[in-house]
Amino acid sequence: MRYLAPKRAANIFNDLAKWLTARGISLMGSRVLAVRGRKSGEVRTTIVNLFTYEGERYLLAPRGHTQWVRNLRAAGEGELRLGRRRQRFVPVDVADADKEPLIRLYLKKWAWETGAFFDGLKAGSPRADIEDAAPGFPVFRIVAG
Repeated sequence: MRYLAPKRAANIFNDLAKWLTARGISLMGSRVLAVRGRKSGEVRTTIVNLFTYEGERYLLAPRGHTQWVRNLRAAGEGELRLGRRRQRFVPVDVADADKEPLIRLYLKKWAWETGAFFDGLKAGSPRADIEDAAPGFPVFRIVAG
């Protein structure tokens, strides 16, 4: 499974974005994701980019099958936070065959921030290239819980 571990500079940026989001300042859709750890049982938090496509809300993991992805699948639920607002949700895995427009939209919105994690894919990449890469990018539809 594809997974790109964050480097120190990314951790500094993510910590700042998480701090701002926790105080109610969303950076282009950022939320703090809270999910119970699959091994420790402790609540873990990370910054994510929430986006909407055709009236549905989604999360995409640009680094691949990360710890938050594994925890979310194991827990079967999570919480999105923006300041004091909390929204519990159930994640629904999006099938690889349905990810192409979601990956394309994500790249349009956040390539400036996360484009390096997409192995050369761009928002304008051919459909077949994005479809071939889709298994490496977990995507979840957010269902209110």
